[in-house]
Amino acid sequence: MSMNETLTAIPGIQVGHFSDTEAATGCTVILCPPETVASVDVRGGAPGTRETDLLDPTRSVKHIHALVLSGGSAYGLAAATGVMNYLEEQGVGYRTASGHLVPIVPSAIVFDLALGDSMRRPDAAMGYAACLNASDSPVTQGTVGAGTGCRVAALMGNDFATKGGVGSALIQLDESLMVAALAVVNAVGEILDEQGNILAGLRGSNGGYYPVLEALRGIIGGASKPRTHSGENTVIGVVATNARLTKVEARKVAEMAHDGLARAVRPAHTQYDGDTLFALATGEHPADVNVIGAFGAEVMAQAIRNAVRAATSLYGVRALND
Repeated sequence: MSMNETLTAIPGIQVGHFSDTEAATGCTVILCPPETVASVDVRGGAPGTRETDLLDPTRSVKHIHALVLSGGSAYGLAAATGVMNYLEEQGVGYRTASGHLVPIVPSAIVFDLALGDSMRRPDAAMGYAACLNASDSPVTQGTVGAGTGCRVAALMGNDFATKGGVGSALIQLDESLMVAALAVVNAVGEILDEQGNILAGLRGSNGGYYPVLEALRGIIGGASKPRTHSGENTVIGVVATNARLTKVEARKVAEMAHDGLARAVRPAHTQYDGDTLFALATGEHPADVNVIGAFGAEVMAQAIRNAVRAATSLYGVRALND
């Protein structure tokens, strides 16, 4: 058997997708082991999130029980309700002083309404179904789950975009310590390979890729103004480790993971994007947060590249090899 080189290699983490290829949407759930410490860093100008305020290190809740990444724009935040329902049935959640069980399920979304059926969006039923599909098997990548309707560099419409999707990667730091990432790639920018060349992006008339930075010059007043709209692009994702981190340290890992996003996406963190990255620490091994953060950036960049490499064409948006 081949080694699991995805997020589910982290012991206790399970990932499940629900994909609606007809509607070109879906959601992805990450189920966490007990006492998973979490935080988040939001850098995009147009984010769509749920329960991210409680991940601030100054807030009292220390642990989360699941994380939801979803398509459907802000409508897709409803998928987290289904995940809460599933966890409540399993007896998993935060026990309040009065004895009530409340699962802690932060969420972030991407805009995928421009592909497929925009009236069918992830809801509570889809979130619940993703939980039923969750396992510790290697994460299925590409045009699945929250990545089903994703596009890259869709400035000039679907005909000139490249298919985005879900990607995951793992870095083994030593015999026991590891860091992994999962990314949902729907960026306004192009995706860069390991050498800094365009891997996937805005398709030019000659069959190659046209630099997004050059296309953005049209916003200044050029004749062929890009059709970019604020809030219709984003990269969301998570870095997870089996290191023992505090909530403050998890926040630092989430911050550093954005360095990897910026290495793999050009441009990143624009007002058109809702770039949001979470960090999870399952707490099994002591570690230096600087090391975890540095490799967290590396593995996030790998996951982003893996997303477009694994994606398949859908509704006329061509995968990078098509």
